[in-house]
This record gives sequence, C-alpha cells and structure tokens, in this order.
Amino acid sequence: MSESAFSVKHLDFYYGQSMALSDINLEIEPRKVTALIGPSGCGKSTFLRCLNRMNDTIAGTRVDGKILLDGADIYSEDMDVVTLRQRVGMVFQKPNPFPQSIYDNVAFGPRVMGNAQGKKQLDELVESSLRRAAVWDDVKDILHENAMGLSLGQQQRLCIARVVAVQPEVILMDESTSALDPIATLRVEELIAELKKDYTIVIVTHNMQQAARVSDFTGLFWLGELVEFSHTNEIFTRPKEELTEAYITGRMG
Repeated sequence: MSESAFSVKHLDFYYGQSMALSDINLEIEPRKVTALIGPSGCGKSTFLRCLNRMNDTIAGTRVDGKILLDGADIYSEDMDVVTLRQRVGMVFQKPNPFPQSIYDNVAFGPRVMGNAQGKKQLDELVESSLRRAAVWDDVKDILHENAMGLSLGQQQRLCIARVVAVQPEVILMDESTSALDPIATLRVEELIAELKKDYTIVIVTHNMQQAARVSDFTGLFWLGELVEFSHTNEIFTRPKEELTEAYITGRMG
C-alpha cells in the first residue's frame, strides 16, 4: 500500500464522561474515496470531525490516541488548527453558502489566506474552483448575484468549490447529499469521482448504495467502534464480520 494520508491509531473520543469512539485504527489512502457507514449515533460523524479537529469547538470533549496526517500528529501542541482546516476541508450535510455573491463565496478563503496576488489571479482561482466543482456553467453569468438564490444542489457544489479554492489535501463530506434530490445527488457523486484524482476524500453516508457506487474503501461503525474496514467491494460482497453482513443486508440497524 502507498503512504497513508491519515493514519489513525487507538483513537478514543469522549463527550464529557461519555465515550463516543473506542480504539479506532485505520489507514486512509491518498487520492481514494473512503466511505463511513453505520446507523445514526454510531460515531461516524464524530470520527469525521476528529480528522480536522472540528470537535475542538465543543466544550468538554477529549481525544486519546493519535491521528497522523502525512506522518504529523494533528493533535500535537504545535499543530496549527487553522492550517489543518485549510489542508482538511469540510462539506456539511446542508449546503451553507455565505449570504453574499457566488464569487465572494469562493474568493473568501483565498483572500483570507493571501493565496491570490491581485484580481486577475483571484478571478482565475474562482473560475478554476467552480469548474472543478462542476458548477461553473451554471453560474458563470451570475457570479455577482447572491449565492442563496441557487438551487440546493448548486449551493452544495458551490460549497465544494469554496473548499477546493483553498487547495486542501483532503475533503471531508458529512452526508453531503442527504438534503439533495436524486439528480443533484448524482451530480455530486460524479464530482466525487472526478475530485479523487487530486484529493483524498472521506464521506459519511447513510446511503449504502452511494457508498458502494463512489468509494474505494468502506468502514462500518457501530456503537462507537469500527467493526470492519476494507475495500468496498469486499465489504459489500464478502464481509468478514457477521454484523457487517447483517447491516448491509438490512437485518440490523
């Protein structure tokens, strides 16, 4: 196997006294799609938010174990969290564009981080990010209109463009199609397949068909534990654990 993007070792996570994740160990491969499945409340979104320290914003949380990004411990004291979240971007369940123009949504991160020198370079970065998110053709003539006027599917692809614009290494997607109609969902799935050529992608999904369609690796979470993790086709055709088979065939969960 190639060098892992993320290497997770003996990860435990607590909300106060309550243990939400127990002894999670897995390797997340670069430029692949890893899907996390499991019933509601099983820890998959909590785990996803550990990967860019979004859980830090919740009082009383605690992490034991290690998460290494390119070999560096993201929970070490010298890890800059702002830089981490630029390297590991996140797309949320509900599209959350800023209430400003489409252009300004995408330009926001590069402006804050000083990634573009001058307007011409910023224009190019906005266009390339929108193209990469497969939404340029929809918005190129309305760049200075309010992003809130877009359809939900367009808004979600805009949010992906906003993440891409800061040139991350990893894109996390927390049920990023669950609020979308089937056609918009398909567009995002096609986009995921395109983006993985350049980015490591980790998705949380309730939709097992989606996991089977878009991911290279799949992990089943259950009651805060990682029950099984393997190549997606193996998980869905030859699961090693009885619980995995019961879940994917609908007998459990």
